[in-house]
Amino acid sequence: MKIGLFGYGKMGKMIAGMAEERGHTIVTKVDVDTEHVDYTALDVAIDFSTPEAAFENITNCFKNDVPVISGTTGWLDRYQEAVEVCQQNDSAFIYASNFSLGVNIFFELNRQLAKMMSQLNEYKVSMEEIHHTQKLDAPSGTAITLAEGIMENSSYMDWQLNGSGENSIPIHSIREGAVPGTHTITYESEVDGIEIKHTAHNRKGFALGAILAAEWI
Repeated sequence: MKIGLFGYGKMGKMIAGMAEERGHTIVTKVDVDTEHVDYTALDVAIDFSTPEAAFENITNCFKNDVPVISGTTGWLDRYQEAVEVCQQNDSAFIYASNFSLGVNIFFELNRQLAKMMSQLNEYKVSMEEIHHTQKLDAPSGTAITLAEGIMENSSYMDWQLNGSGENSIPIHSIREGAVPGTHTITYESEVDGIEIKHTAHNRKGFALGAILAAEWI
């Protein structure tokens, strides 16, 4: 495949290395200073840019007949608009808050646990997510996906960042060091607690998942 990388930070660099190991070619690396993109040279775009740049990056690809894999979070207030542009241009789009295989297993585990706990009102749920200090959005997209999985399978109506409410899931966001990503969900009662946790040791799982999605699309 001929890949266009939108965003060439730590994730972009890791995706580039792993993609080349799998026999693909990185045709262009689009960053903040890039002025021109030759879309005709691209088979697929992988977007791990910034919340501010993601929508324009993604929709420009659609308008130029380039399918997109996006793992950028923090821009989802315009997600539906992007989907509409994709449909209007008969393009293709895969968005995920996290492409890691382990995290997607964790998503399913979270949904199943939420179903099991939904009738046990004595347990209150909370979430903690820890990421490196360079992460721009809070809570993480992964934490939001986890909260949505709980809400779909319980009476919780929404989530609150660093806050709490009767029908809200409190999400505590911590930014420290070089942590790739840790997400913990806790159900706490007066007598005990139940906890599930996913810890990323590095970014390789995120990068490989995005490349596999690009190969599929």
